[in-house]
Amino acid sequence: MKMIKKLALLPVLALLALILLPAMAAPARADALDEIINYEITADVNEDGTVSMIYHIDWKVLDSDSEGPLEWVKIGIPNSHCEDIEGRSDAVKKIKYTSDGGSYIRVDLDRKYYEGEVAEIEFELVQDYLYEVNWLTEGETVYSFTPGWFDDIEIDNLTIRWNADRAISQMPACAVRKGYFEWSASVSPGGMYTVEITYPNDAFGFDESKTIDRGWGDDDYTYESESPIVSILGGIFGMAIVGLPIFLFVKAVKAFGKGSGFTGGTQKKIVRTKVEYYPSCQGCGATRPDGANNCPYCGRSFIKSEETIEEKDIPKEEKDLRSKRTDGEYRYSSSPNTFMRVHVVNVPIIHTGGSSGSSGSSGSSRSGGSSRGGGSSCAHSSCACACACACAGGGRAGCTEKDFYNTGLKLRQLEIKSKARRK
Repeated sequence: MKMIKKLALLPVLALLALILLPAMAAPARADALDEIINYEITADVNEDGTVSMIYHIDWKVLDSDSEGPLEWVKIGIPNSHCEDIEGRSDAVKKIKYTSDGGSYIRVDLDRKYYEGEVAEIEFELVQDYLYEVNWLTEGETVYSFTPGWFDDIEIDNLTIRWNADRAISQMPACAVRKGYFEWSASVSPGGMYTVEITYPNDAFGFDESKTIDRGWGDDDYTYESESPIVSILGGIFGMAIVGLPIFLFVKAVKAFGKGSGFTGGTQKKIVRTKVEYYPSCQGCGATRPDGANNCPYCGRSFIKSEETIEEKDIPKEEKDLRSKRTDGEYRYSSSPNTFMRVHVVNVPIIHTGGSSGSSGSSGSSRSGGSSRGGGSSCAHSSCACACACACAGGGRAGCTEKDFYNTGLKLRQLEIKSKARRK
């Protein structure tokens, strides 16, 4: 009888989904005004943990009639902690940091760019507050970086180059060229691409007080609204329009899940895979580049074998591998061309007992614009980006970022605590 009642809930859940999804869907995108041909970022970690970055963007104008020619752009950056901002290309007439709606680099172009023309934009800066000390593993510091994305612009080629010196792992897996981790991808409008690089804590002068904040509770995140009243009213309105239906939907799902075994919670699971590569391509004979899964010439896989293993399966002489608990690929010291790929996943917690019960787990491994536009800015996890994107508008290229690492909030909290002590 209980199972029949649960099954009877399925049509209700389906109906709720049909009602909610259209309301939550983004409005139809107008014809594209621009196209990003190349979006390249080269990053070098400095001794103090800051990162020197060079941005290069080949920005093509597709439509200069609808909203005029391209005259200036805003490019999203992680947060306000940037300095030494300089233009590096002829197209950059003026450049400065702006906090208008988020954290951006505003570039005024040398002239107006019309349909079919490409503005070659290049600038450099030094960025801080990009890492987290002892995030997943004690003794390791992780940089997490998502370049500013574009809600209404296609990125034909995104390339991130990050100096690999002293790094112990990176994700996702990538090639290493001339001493740099190198990731390449094409990104659809609104799409984001995140990379993470891990270092031992003593690799650079990391400062724990600059550790980024991944929390999203009321105590550790705030929007930088010009008017507190507007912010409060906006929050209430947003909760009424979006939050309540979602809350009811989630509650219904949880009600269905209880009895069927799913508690609604998740737990972390480390999936380890032993991978052996061919040293050269079995198709064309090309030597395998570091970090490559497929031959860059003929596309054939370099993987000779792979198998899922448990921690107990790691040889005792590979004790360094036993301590790896962050995403990445780590080399076996005792076996040539052999690596351990580590993937951290969230799996559902399954209720297997009665009222007292026991629990187990199951699962498997796992901006921008002229007067007609604004920019997207982000550097963190995709969840954080999506949240900010949904909460703040930004003109032509879409959404913006609100200090994902909560660095401004931390400083305000320190000021409040200091005043309290003086009293």
